[in-house]
Amino acid sequence: MNHISMSWLLGIVTISWSAAASDVREFGAKGDGGTDDTTAIQRAVNAGGGVRFTKGTYRVTKTVLVDLDKAGFVSLVGDGTARVVMAGAGPAFKFLGTHGGTADPDQFKPNVWERQRMPVVDSLAIEGAHAEADGIEAEGTMQITITRTHIRSVRHGIHLAVRNRNVLISDCHIYHCTGIGVFYDNVNLHQSNITGSHISYCAGGGIVGRGGNVRNVHIANCDIESNMTKDAPPTANVLFDSAGGSIGEVAITGCTIQHNSVGPDSANIRILGQGDDAALARRIGSAKTQEGHVTITGNVLSDVQVNVHLKNSRGVTLTGNTFWMGYQHDLLVEDSSNVVVGPNVFDRNPRYNYGTSTNVNGGLVFRGSRDCTLTGLHVNGVWRKPAAVLIEKCDRFHLANATVLDSDGVGLLLRDTTNTRVAGCVIRDDRVERKATRSLQVIGGKGNWILQNLLANGQEVTAGAAKVEGNFDGK
Repeated sequence: MNHISMSWLLGIVTISWSAAASDVREFGAKGDGGTDDTTAIQRAVNAGGGVRFTKGTYRVTKTVLVDLDKAGFVSLVGDGTARVVMAGAGPAFKFLGTHGGTADPDQFKPNVWERQRMPVVDSLAIEGAHAEADGIEAEGTMQITITRTHIRSVRHGIHLAVRNRNVLISDCHIYHCTGIGVFYDNVNLHQSNITGSHISYCAGGGIVGRGGNVRNVHIANCDIESNMTKDAPPTANVLFDSAGGSIGEVAITGCTIQHNSVGPDSANIRILGQGDDAALARRIGSAKTQEGHVTITGNVLSDVQVNVHLKNSRGVTLTGNTFWMGYQHDLLVEDSSNVVVGPNVFDRNPRYNYGTSTNVNGGLVFRGSRDCTLTGLHVNGVWRKPAAVLIEKCDRFHLANATVLDSDGVGLLLRDTTNTRVAGCVIRDDRVERKATRSLQVIGGKGNWILQNLLANGQEVTAGAAKVEGNFDGK
């Protein structure tokens, strides 16, 4: 079938499907931007099925409740020309289901499949006209799917609450929220995908999870930018905080995640892994957990105070990412374990040396952590730091085949660190204005092994702190 006939056929399918939906104007909505269309839209939703919004501005003053068990299957469908303005407090649309189980087929009651599965929002615009207006809220849903939707100037863009399963958010624009773009709010939610979306300028964070029981999150191919402000509490473009619950099994892949360095303690990705699990307390006597199982791969990260911050986390892998413009740090790892940092670029590209970017420090800090492997790192241009790579009060680290270049201070500093091996690294500062007095320092600690490194600016090792052999002064 040729391109023209295929396009024509797809157009017919789309038009036929849309035509099958009930137009909210048939239920009395005006779409003129002035009339309160809340009651009319609620009638259309209560009728169930496809609910179509044609070109216009539909003003609502209270939440339109999509009660799936009562209404049956519901889809809210536009063609990109319809705008819903929420002029009251709360979400413009709240989807309410009754699914209380997991995603195991044996835990579904028949009514979920017969009346509730896969509610859809597609090709709508939702905007806020109230300080406490939200976009979309979901509770008790199975397979809610939000696609090609524009949400702007609300508090929270998409609010996932209480319990949901199998959430899909794709090809959406979530912009300029006073709160959070996509909010996992103490929710019990396994299986959620956020793909191909633009999430930016949300003061409370871009994608944020707090507490609850969250598993299987995949964030892919998104542009996530500037989701913090200088006047808001510290947050991140992507933030998962397990306090009060547990959040794990997260993949963040193929995204550009950048800005805003003026936000206090801003971060691109922040994983706060200390959680609470009552079941664990009954089993081993402690409710405190180190949550993780996080993969951060193939992302572009820049222009914040800390590019990636891990605290009290376990089982985190970072590989294939490009880091620059971390004003405090490019990578900060605190009180964590089983962190693997593979080949990544941590660079200061002269192309970006303008304006406030000259205040960027960069650098990698590992503090109070254990059982970590660092391999294939490329670090270049860390300024105003005691060390480009600092490993402090850590145990059982393995650092191999790293390249650390042209940085102020020491290239690699092990301070009060034990049982750590450093091998096969190239650490040099060849700048005319070179400031480093040593390529490598080991201060305190014990049981360390330093071997076969190229250390152009020499080494300094506290007596008894490390076995040193085969290093080469490559001046």
